[in-house]
Amino acid sequence: MLKGLLVTLIIVGISMAFLAIKLIVKKNGRFPNTHIGHSAAMRKRGITCVQSMDAMERKANPHRISERRKKQ
Repeated sequence: MLKGLLVTLIIVGISMAFLAIKLIVKKNGRFPNTHIGHSAAMRKRGITCVQSMDAMERKANPHRISERRKKQ
């Protein structure tokens, strides 16, 4: 069991080292932005992020009609 844990830690350590090397060697040293809202192709199709869509839907509509009746 200890041998398996040690092998796993070595693999994870090597993976992290390669990731760090990629960030250091790369020109800007940043991960690419994979967020849907920042993709020009997705915006062109009208596809947005779920969080952005939810925020737009939650905005108060000044033209809405109240569905509740006031008690008299």
